[in-house]
Amino acid sequence: MQRNDQQAYDRGTSLFSPDGRIYQVEYAREAVNRGAPSLGIRTSESVILAARRQTSSSLMEAESIEKLHKLDEFIGAASAGHVADARKLIDEARTAAQRNRLRYGEPIGAETLTRTLSDEIQETTQIGGTRPFGAALLIGGYDNTNGNSEPRLFETDPSGAPQEWKAIAIGNNRESIQEFLEDEWGTELTTEDGVDLAIQALLEADEEIERDGVTVGIVDADGYTDYPADNIGEKIETFRPAESDEWIVYDRSTARKFSVWKTMRTCEHFREHWPLGPV
Repeated sequence: MQRNDQQAYDRGTSLFSPDGRIYQVEYAREAVNRGAPSLGIRTSESVILAARRQTSSSLMEAESIEKLHKLDEFIGAASAGHVADARKLIDEARTAAQRNRLRYGEPIGAETLTRTLSDEIQETTQIGGTRPFGAALLIGGYDNTNGNSEPRLFETDPSGAPQEWKAIAIGNNRESIQEFLEDEWGTELTTEDGVDLAIQALLEADEEIERDGVTVGIVDADGYTDYPADNIGEKIETFRPAESDEWIVYDRSTARKFSVWKTMRTCEHFREHWPLGPV
């Protein structure tokens, strides 16, 4: 009966369930959580955007997967979720940035752009016949508006709620990456420190990533720039955890786990007493 009640509300984006939920928005958030992770880090002098590029085949060119985008001279974005939905949001953001330049003769601020885009996202949750965007964006900018010059980092949500962050991760493995960022982020981070932290955070979720699987962008007083791929590869190898020489073995007869050194697995004593090997 409970399932039937949910089905009565989860087909429309403009209907609240009796417990105050909009199921289509929750499904859109789940689409974001299933996407390859992206993250943003605000440092004392810039915003670092980084993303994991996942290919569905070894024959696919990783560079063809766009996860980072230049929205304006001093604004960049990272995406997670449905690629087509993210591309549509990127186009809307670029149009809004150009419209602001034509109308006011100045670049749009990161906060203004985020709120403008969030308004359009929110409209899809109130109009029948539409569905929420199954994508989220991290928008990083270096604001030179209102006499202030500072890096800013914002997140857009499928519900249309904008939020400002010091460091934030979206997409798959968000919990582990976010926990790492919360432990390691500091107010005195430099741009290079931020790049190091971003790569370490992505390695926290997947130790097997390669150079082509990571892209990094920087937004600072000089504008938006892509971080060199060769430098990314060097940092990945520097921060990749070394393979442990310790194995964990499980004794089913006593339901206990033990740590043993890998070199022991070849000796007669190991094979005699631990025939199951590592688990």
